[in-house]
Amino acid sequence: MPTPLAHIPVHLITGFLGSGKSTLIHRLIEQKPAGERWAVLINEFGQVGIDQAMFEERDDLVVKGLPGGCLCCQLAFVMQATLVNLLHRHRPDRVIIEPSGLGHPAGLLEVLRGEAFAEVLDVCSVVALLDPRRLDDPRAREHETFRDQLAMADGVALTMTDLATPAQLAAAREWVEQLWPPKGWILEAPGGELSLARLTAGEREVSLRAAAGSDAHRHLRQAADDARGMKGVVLEAFAEALPEPGRPRREVGSALGHETLGWRWHPHDVFDLDRLGERLGGLPGPLRVKGVFHTDAGWKLFNRAEGAVSLTDSAWRRDSRLEIIAEAGGLPDPEALEVLLQGCLTGPAGSP
Repeated sequence: MPTPLAHIPVHLITGFLGSGKSTLIHRLIEQKPAGERWAVLINEFGQVGIDQAMFEERDDLVVKGLPGGCLCCQLAFVMQATLVNLLHRHRPDRVIIEPSGLGHPAGLLEVLRGEAFAEVLDVCSVVALLDPRRLDDPRAREHETFRDQLAMADGVALTMTDLATPAQLAAAREWVEQLWPPKGWILEAPGGELSLARLTAGEREVSLRAAAGSDAHRHLRQAADDARGMKGVVLEAFAEALPEPGRPRREVGSALGHETLGWRWHPHDVFDLDRLGERLGGLPGPLRVKGVFHTDAGWKLFNRAEGAVSLTDSAWRRDSRLEIIAEAGGLPDPEALEVLLQGCLTGPAGSP
C-alpha cells in the first residue's frame, strides 16, 4: 500500500501579466534536487493556454495547464479536482502553482488550506514577481489585483531588472517596502534567477498570511459557486479537440477588465517564420502576445511582454497556439487578423 500523502510543500508564484513567472519557474526547476519529482500547475487567463507549452515534461516533472479563467474564481472547483488527481497519480515531492497574471491568490489559498487538502499540502511560500517598470504606469499602482498580489506575498522578486533603470529599481524597492504586511524579503531576480534555498527557507514557518479577497474576484467566485450546481460537470469537458488542418479554432474571453483572443492550429499546419514574425511584430505595442508555432524553421516559442520580444526553440508538438491579451476594447479585429495569420501558412493551407 502506498505511503499516505502528507505535508507536500506548495509554492505560489504570482505576478501581473508579463512579469516573468514561467521563466522564474524554469530557473527553479533547474535547481531541482535529483530524485525529487515536482508538479507544476499553470493557470492562464486566456482561453488557449500557452505557458504549458514552455515546459518539457519528464519523468521527474509533471506539468498541467488550466487555461480559461482564474483559479480562485471560475476554475476553483476544476483546480481542486485536477490537483487531487495529480497528487494521487504522480505523488510529487513539491508543487509549484502559477496563477493567472490577473488572478487573486486569496481564493486559491482558501482551497489549498481547506479541508480537502488538510495534512496533505503545506503552503510554504507565496512569491510575487514585480517588473519595476510597471510602476511607471499609475494604472498599475491603482489596480486592485496588482496591489493584492503584492500585499499577500511573503517575498517579492524584482524581475526584468536588466531592462529597468537604477531609478526604477530604487523606486520599486521603496514602494514594496511600504506595503503591509511587511515582506520577508525583496530580491532582484534577473533572468528569473531565484535561489531554491530562498524559496524553501520558509518551509518550517508555513505562510499563514490572511487571504482577504477583492470585490471583483468575490463576484466571480460567487458566479463560479452558482455554476457548481450544474449536473454533469466533469474534467473531460475541458479536453481539447484538435482543429482540422488549415482551419484554426478561435477562442475569446473577457473578465476583470481584460479580454483575450486566441487560436489553435493543427500540428501539420506549418508557418513561414519570416512572414509570421512580420505579422506578430505589427501588432500594437500594448498587447500581451505569446504563442507556440510549427514553422519552416522548427517549433518556436514567441513571447512579447512590456516591449521585450523573445523567440526560442520549443519542445511542444501538440498544436500551434497564439494568445493575445489586452485591456477591454484593445484587441485587434479577429476576422482581419485571422486572415493575416492564415496567410503565413505554407503549402496548400496557406498562401503560396
